[in-house]
Amino acid sequence: MLLTTLLSLMLAAPAPPQHVSFETADGAHIVADLYGSGADGVVLAHGAVFNKESWATVAQALVAGGHRVLAIDFRGYGASTPGREPRAYDQDVLAAVRYLHAHGATRVDVVGASMGGGASARAAAEARPGEIDHLFLLSPVPVPHPEAMHARRIMYVASRDEQLAPAVQAQFARAPEPKQIELLDGNAHAQNIFATPQGPKLLALIEDFLAVR
Repeated sequence: MLLTTLLSLMLAAPAPPQHVSFETADGAHIVADLYGSGADGVVLAHGAVFNKESWATVAQALVAGGHRVLAIDFRGYGASTPGREPRAYDQDVLAAVRYLHAHGATRVDVVGASMGGGASARAAAEARPGEIDHLFLLSPVPVPHPEAMHARRIMYVASRDEQLAPAVQAQFARAPEPKQIELLDGNAHAQNIFATPQGPKLLALIEDFLAVR
């Protein structure tokens, strides 16, 4: 009976991520957690006060939906080291997208929050058409040219009363179609929303957006 219980617990427990690393175009060394093995890849790009581990719950939920998930530590975070440009975070996102494509992903989506949202938006502007499929920007910091982004679909999400909400709406207005925006109740910023009553709704928004083919 004890052995059966232990086996059940082991089968129910999510598999730990695989630790991988790759280089960016400007020579940064990026360390990341790789979850799952699906053909649909997702890059998770954290905010300034977070790290790759902060995405663990989101990553496991996406893996359950059939995705392969790559949660990165930006240069200067964890064991990731800068390249020639210390703050070229967009290069970290772009390298992650290309890592998934090079390792068998047939489609790659990107979810970026706050600083990671701005980096993901800039990466989408620099990406070749088709490299980034769905782009989910959670309270992203503003970028100079949101109209230049390349993605098949774009979604912006922020809290209605957070300080960055007006800037998020202004960025959305300039972003290319097809696009959508959702403002959640409250004033929490980016990944902090997961710790509020709006957390389950935010996770559902991400899952539903990435599920669209």
